Amino acid sequence: MMDKTFEPAAVEARISKAWEEANAFAAGRGAQPGAEPYCIVIPPPNVTGSLHMGHALNNTLQDVLCRFERMRGKDVLWQPGTDHAGIATQMVVERRLAAENKTDRRSMGREAFLGEVWRWKEESGGTIVNQLRRLGASCDWSRERFTMDEGLSAAVLKVFVGLHRQGLIYRAKRLVNWDPKFQTAISDLEVLQVEKTGSFKWQRGGEEAFDAAKLDKVLNKDPNGHLYYFNYPLEGVVYDADDASTFITVATTRPETMLGDTGVAVHPENETLGQLIGRNVLLPLVGRIIPIVPDDYADPEKGTGAVKITPAHDFNDFEVGKRHKLAVINILDGEARILLDENEDFLAGSTPEKAALALHGLDRFAARKAVVALMAERGLLAKVEPNTNTVPHGDRSDVVIEPWLTDQWYVDVKPLANRALKAVQDGRTKFTPESWTKVYYDWLENIEPWCVSRQLWWGHQIPAWYGPDGECFVAESETAAQALAVNHYGGPVALTRDEDVLDTWFSSALWPFSTLGWPDDTAELKRYYPTATLVTAFDIIFFWVARMMMMGLNFMDEVPFRDVYIHAIVRDEKGAKMSKSKGNVIDPLTLVDQYGADALRFTLSAMAAQGRDIKLATSRVEGYRNFATKIWNAARFAELNGCARAAGFDPAAVKQPLNRWILSEAATAAEEIAAGIPTFRFNEAAGAAYRFVWNQFCDWYLELAKPVLQGEGVDPAEKAETQATTAYVIDLICQLLHPFMPFLTEELWAQKAGEGAPRELMAGDASLVCLTRWPDLSALKDAAAEAEIGFVVDLISDIRSVRSEVNVPAGTQAPLVLVNASAATRGTIESWRPMIERLARISGIAFETASPGQSAQIIVRGEVAALPLAGIIDLEVERVRLTKEMAKLDQDIAVVDKKLGNPDFMARAPDEIVEENRDRKAAAQARKLKIAEALARLS
Repeated sequence: MMDKTFEPAAVEARISKAWEEANAFAAGRGAQPGAEPYCIVIPPPNVTGSLHMGHALNNTLQDVLCRFERMRGKDVLWQPGTDHAGIATQMVVERRLAAENKTDRRSMGREAFLGEVWRWKEESGGTIVNQLRRLGASCDWSRERFTMDEGLSAAVLKVFVGLHRQGLIYRAKRLVNWDPKFQTAISDLEVLQVEKTGSFKWQRGGEEAFDAAKLDKVLNKDPNGHLYYFNYPLEGVVYDADDASTFITVATTRPETMLGDTGVAVHPENETLGQLIGRNVLLPLVGRIIPIVPDDYADPEKGTGAVKITPAHDFNDFEVGKRHKLAVINILDGEARILLDENEDFLAGSTPEKAALALHGLDRFAARKAVVALMAERGLLAKVEPNTNTVPHGDRSDVVIEPWLTDQWYVDVKPLANRALKAVQDGRTKFTPESWTKVYYDWLENIEPWCVSRQLWWGHQIPAWYGPDGECFVAESETAAQALAVNHYGGPVALTRDEDVLDTWFSSALWPFSTLGWPDDTAELKRYYPTATLVTAFDIIFFWVARMMMMGLNFMDEVPFRDVYIHAIVRDEKGAKMSKSKGNVIDPLTLVDQYGADALRFTLSAMAAQGRDIKLATSRVEGYRNFATKIWNAARFAELNGCARAAGFDPAAVKQPLNRWILSEAATAAEEIAAGIPTFRFNEAAGAAYRFVWNQFCDWYLELAKPVLQGEGVDPAEKAETQATTAYVIDLICQLLHPFMPFLTEELWAQKAGEGAPRELMAGDASLVCLTRWPDLSALKDAAAEAEIGFVVDLISDIRSVRSEVNVPAGTQAPLVLVNASAATRGTIESWRPMIERLARISGIAFETASPGQSAQIIVRGEVAALPLAGIIDLEVERVRLTKEMAKLDQDIAVVDKKLGNPDFMARAPDEIVEENRDRKAAAQARKLKIAEALARLS
């Protein structure tokens, strides 16, 4: 006997154990002979991570694909693993050392510190893997990989050395995103743009003198958010603050960087300042003569029209500097302190004031205040104003990132990018939704060299060794590097290894082939590469997807995957992006604890429409928990009514129209689900499953079958057929829903295993539903049964809708008139008259040649039905009520249209508010259609 309720918490761990004991998800498990391979590599979550809603969506969709293709008999491998997450892991371990009052990493030394990291990884690094298992991820966990494991480390070494030999890896001094706290370069993905707006305002010539103390007070709260206007004196003239012909004014948000200025840019077509191009200015405080150069980067409409150029501390300035061969002067050290003493680049060609040299060693923000004060003292500060701008911050360190000039290792990715572009253009890899293809193209067509070195200890140490004179030898081992050194020097020398490690994304770029055993020529590599599908988020198209394409094509001479599905973002119910600062983050594991993994999975699948972000409300998850309860209750109802598998049951041979209808609907649902999942229309596939199970089976089939299952004097053969059909359909439901709701369906499958005859009709391994074959029900399509039962269902549904629309009291029965009904319809009505009268609350059914007066008209599959409402409601009152509601909706839509058509509103309103207004309009328009239908029925 089944339990009264389905309790996910009591079931999920047991079902997971059953899958594990059966080795249900091993690569190729349950595959048909000669099966087509189907491989997905999991986007490796950070080893430091915990499951968030993005992970939940991403892995649910991957699991739906893998479970479905496994049931279709393909040779499925879902390859799991985790990423070593260089900076995140190092930060976690350093915090742990501090909490345990142990020495810092630099005092303890590299080897000892890495020992601590590996210890942490073994103790705590499996958290997210266990959480993915809770979600039901059907990975081949026996093949779990780690980007720092021995095999993947060997792949990284081989790729680095290979690229170096191809001339694609080199060391150079360039600007990077520098994190002064962690003292390492970081990728663009690890940079957060934070909007800042200051409050200090001052202008030369105004009523108040410049108050440095007042500015200090403001900047102590936040050093960002202001624009400072400096007058740079022109060379050869005496500076006069009141004579604009003696200076050029520049504006900057980072005054301290002026110490490294080597030019001023003016647009060549700037009518006001163009005549100054070719002249020089004397850089204040520093005494360096710098040129005014023509460059399109200087926008005449922005700021003063003149831009100070600091090539060593701004990415755009670096490019301007290259175009005009300007000097590149670094004035910051690795901790973002002013670096002037013994700075040959700074001192060359300069005559700095003592006050400027005194800035050495100051933190950049302290120097900012000091520089502004010095410029004000010399009459060179023209203005300070609040300025809203975005300031780059490290996503882990939360400190302001500096563009910083440093020696780093780079990959010349342009040649690799060309192949990656062509592979998508040729259709060898396809993006879904297709719109993301343009994003991919744009990035690859404008790609820059990839900085792959990081100043960390945790990660793949760069395989480069330096000789006594700095000569570099790149090799897969120190022994191989020493051999190169001997060949170069003519004898053995002491070598020093490069201390930097590789960007985490470097090893991740190899993931589709390194996890399959490369560089060894393994059976798995031959079988599963290229993989079938990659499911990922849009924000790592550049950082991961494009790089996997480049590396796969370069080292495997084949694309790494055939399809790339880019899923949307999970937002809160109002459409706002989830963030800790907003307090609107929804923890997926909390939802799993409250409603079960299946409810969360089905919610995410049902809402995963292509190109549309998911607005997640807890009520939706609760609703699909109720869906699971509905299925469970339907199975209990079947059990209580003797519905069990019958020996020799042939679904194609059933006779009763109701049974033929539900089997036909099951065939349609199976077809729609099988069409939706492989084409990444997860919401349509889930919708088809939901409609069939909730609406057609639970709401209609079981209701219409009750007189047969529970009535007296029923034909025994008809009852037996209905019982067998019900049991068979419940098994089908387990199969059709399994990709979305694996725990519930596996539990139901087990519960029903002993009810009736063995599951002879189910292909595959019937011991677990996950190993059965996806049902082929095409032979069960039955147009005649659908026409009969479908008419009854539609008629009852439409009558209920009309009663609701025109306010017929719930307990009131109304007559029904069929107008000029066909013989077939008359027959259907007579067969189902008692059921129609009971379910639609009809007092009687008549057949007439014309509609009675004061009736509501209903058109059902071409047949005309009428509900005479005289004496039940006042039709004129209803028309007036509906007309007034229609007018009110028109007013509401006009208000929303006015907002959405207002450029100022669209520019200022948060995304969630804009989306809320669009939803309000859509709801009003949908309601208008309903009212229009109701008015048409009453006309």
